[in-house]
Amino acid sequence: MRRREFIRLIGGAAAAWPLSARAQQPTTPVIGVLFGGSPDSGANLLSEFRKGLSEIGYIEGQNVAIEYRFARDNIEILPELAADLVRRRVAVIASLGNLSGTRAIAATSMIPIVFNLGFDPVQAGLVASLARPGGNVTGITTMNAELGPKWLGLFHDLLPSATRFAVLINSNDPTQDTFTEGLKATALAKGWQIEILDAHTDSEIDTAFASYVQKRAEALLIAPGQLFLERRVQLATLATRHAVPAIYAIPDFAEAGGLMSYGSSYADTFRQAGIYVGSILKGAKPADLPVLQPTKFKFVVNLTTAKALGITSPPGLLAIADEVIE
Repeated sequence: MRRREFIRLIGGAAAAWPLSARAQQPTTPVIGVLFGGSPDSGANLLSEFRKGLSEIGYIEGQNVAIEYRFARDNIEILPELAADLVRRRVAVIASLGNLSGTRAIAATSMIPIVFNLGFDPVQAGLVASLARPGGNVTGITTMNAELGPKWLGLFHDLLPSATRFAVLINSNDPTQDTFTEGLKATALAKGWQIEILDAHTDSEIDTAFASYVQKRAEALLIAPGQLFLERRVQLATLATRHAVPAIYAIPDFAEAGGLMSYGSSYADTFRQAGIYVGSILKGAKPADLPVLQPTKFKFVVNLTTAKALGITSPPGLLAIADEVIE
């Protein structure tokens, strides 16, 4: 071989080698996160999601990238945000929230989806079964939409003479029908009255509390959902200002001054969603990952608020509380 040809051969091989090596290097997977709220309001929960990812070996910015899409409470743009993640061809979509979940599932039947919902996904037709969801969808449900009758029972223990209850809902949230249906059935059987208050914005929440006072309701049930979750401090503050005995799903509400809370952990469901997303990145199929349900519900009573409202908490009720704030 001539020297010039040998040099040309070596030079060509050297030029080709980096391209071949780069082709063999694994690309960083991209996760799409669809969230109905804003970055600020969801910061703590999204931190739990990333915590779950890290537990299974994925750290944002190191070996995984995350594309966030925030609706900022504007539900009308959720379908387009979901479609944008599909066009981006992300590896997995984490649809965190009731509305986000349903919009993501409608957007694709190919990309794996991990949802975080508050209602029964089987009854809603989103999965075939909890144990074997099938298709490209699985996730976690808090089942908090089923808690209405339980909340009425807790109020009956606390306020035995109460017969008029108000329920604050966000009618844009698909879980609200399930929540109110259970309440109405229980109230009808007991001979109690249920007043429905609807709110979608901060100002409408303020108006709803004023309406509560006018309707002479004796206790308020705040339906679970993203909108009210992000406004738990506002809700607790209004309940205190208007002297409203109120209950919500998460401990943060009672800790902020609300009377009671009873529900499963939102933080834990977000963390578990991160674990499921990581599992899918490692090769698990959504169809084989069972939909997870909560195994523990936490009951918190704010005794300071009860005393301020002139309510005497029965010892039996306090005995079953997981936490009593004094």
